[in-house]
Amino acid sequence: MIRHYSSLKFKGNLAYPWLIYGACFQCVFCSCNPRLTLKQDNAPLNYNTNYSHTVLFHEEGSKSLFVGGSNIVLHFDVDSYEILENFTLNANLPRCGESSCENVVTVIETFQNCKFVCGTNGEEPQCWELYPRESNHSVVKSVEGTGISPHSSEQNSLSLVADGDLYAAAPLYSDGTLLQFRRKAGKRINVWMHDQWVSEPTFISSFLAKRKNDSLNEKIYVLFREKNSDTSPEADPWISRVARVCKIDEGGSKQFLQNIWTSFLKARLVCGIPKESLYFNRLQDVFVQHAEDWRDSLVYALFSSSWNSTAVCIYSLADLDDIFEKSNYKGFSEAIPNPRPGKCVENSNSLPIPTLKIIKDYPEMKDWIHPIQKDTPFFTSSKNFTKIVVDQIRALDENVYNVLLLATDDGMIFKILQHGSKPFIISETHLCNGCAPIQSMKLDSKKRKLFVGYPGQMSVLELQRCQDYGASCEECVLSRDPYCAWSEKGCTSQTRGGIQNISDGNVTKVCDHKSVGRVRRDAQQSSTAPSRIQHTVATDVPFYLSCPVDSHHASYRWEHGGKSNPCQQTQSEYLLLIPAMTAENYGNYSCVSQERDYIKVVREYELLAKSVFNDAFKLKIQDRQLMVAFVTSAFYLCSL
Repeated sequence: MIRHYSSLKFKGNLAYPWLIYGACFQCVFCSCNPRLTLKQDNAPLNYNTNYSHTVLFHEEGSKSLFVGGSNIVLHFDVDSYEILENFTLNANLPRCGESSCENVVTVIETFQNCKFVCGTNGEEPQCWELYPRESNHSVVKSVEGTGISPHSSEQNSLSLVADGDLYAAAPLYSDGTLLQFRRKAGKRINVWMHDQWVSEPTFISSFLAKRKNDSLNEKIYVLFREKNSDTSPEADPWISRVARVCKIDEGGSKQFLQNIWTSFLKARLVCGIPKESLYFNRLQDVFVQHAEDWRDSLVYALFSSSWNSTAVCIYSLADLDDIFEKSNYKGFSEAIPNPRPGKCVENSNSLPIPTLKIIKDYPEMKDWIHPIQKDTPFFTSSKNFTKIVVDQIRALDENVYNVLLLATDDGMIFKILQHGSKPFIISETHLCNGCAPIQSMKLDSKKRKLFVGYPGQMSVLELQRCQDYGASCEECVLSRDPYCAWSEKGCTSQTRGGIQNISDGNVTKVCDHKSVGRVRRDAQQSSTAPSRIQHTVATDVPFYLSCPVDSHHASYRWEHGGKSNPCQQTQSEYLLLIPAMTAENYGNYSCVSQERDYIKVVREYELLAKSVFNDAFKLKIQDRQLMVAFVTSAFYLCSL
């Protein structure tokens, strides 16, 4: 068996991969990369490949998951993944009989004791009330959906149900114009924005910040990006914003700002590296981690940039609110009236005109909102991340850790531990081959599941994949995954009484004296050696040995004859390249990894000499040329 390396695919732009052999080095990955690369265990659930749009709705701890597609809402059981019900919602317009038109579901919310569903309805938005699990499977045609659902699934929209009211942002017209954030239904009257407050916005997220024993001052926050008024060549055409309105705001009087927000303020959201004047200006997604005290709540914001990079910045809701409470108003230099513009009052209809004029004409705050970590984003990457959620886990050390789950546009999920100011990338999971862009992502922290929606498909990612971390205490602890711990049963999600070290992953502190029945040699070296693989190889032929990558945070080396040999990295393995087999190349080889203090023999080989020359091992002309080039290059580079 000849293992030719001329057809190997090397990482990077290498015209002559064999030249690398002469550069004698250990193969080392940076900890800024995912430690493990995993594949999803289960295939995606395909419910209709013709769907162009998918929206998910799931409430924490519920057994139900609702999936909206084209002309239908599916009700799944999240434990069995069976479809319990399907609600057909075809567009119901006279012209639909003459030309095809779809009702693409864009909104699913729990509102007024039903599932409130809205869709494009052939570009004439409509909403319905759904009553799941009732005997008649009733679908009640409800309200006209303009301003709640967009006219097309390609248009921007968002929805929020908060304290009995329905809020939405969707264009009023089919051409996408008059896209605003409005209160559309519920116990309070409808209110909307002034036409001049935003410029070509894309609304990303909205949420209510609950205040214990202070409901009067509860605010709704809206995060969006809009066109930059700075038209200079070096300015990004888009900037990101946070806006704030009072929950109890019911608009102004008949004389001024009637049915228009009287508390609307906005501020610029900054994420970047100020000392290098590099900023990520295009908000992509937001996740809010609510705390019992609203001031301790954190806003995780995912940004992209004009140079095709993405970043995560983390903001304190208390810091964010301080800007609205204390900053001056951009462009306004006179004395600030009382009550201060943006203050919540019981009767917004009675606000004085001077206060309302500042809201109307100067709604932007002068100061910018900076993240907790001001000098640099928490996480940056050249990958195109599009979605973010954040889970919270209490570890065995009684500390609470945050785990970020970031989705790329091509179906990968990054699992990132937040510990202090530095991210630790636990893993990347490939959900499927050739996945369509991820359109929706919902976290169930109680069930430890992540639901991911694509056009016509859905994947469910189990967050407690502890079996992926190996069969030793050291490998389990090195994962630094707060969902997992080492016990007599192995690396398991049953963490009580187990072994963890989430803070720094130091295995010596915890595994040295607590591992179950383990024998060690050297510095925390694994005693579980793999079975040795034998190859019989003729002399004078090129040959390579391969070693799988267990951890991208480890360094790898080849050991042979008491010496360490260089290796070459491909996408998923490390190689030892032998240009031509000679007497000294035969014998035993070990691929050894070292991650921190843990040393492991990953793979072992024995190369045996072929005693009789066989025509099957004759080299082709191109292989002889390759061998000559390889040897010449190796000698040249190693002599430098």
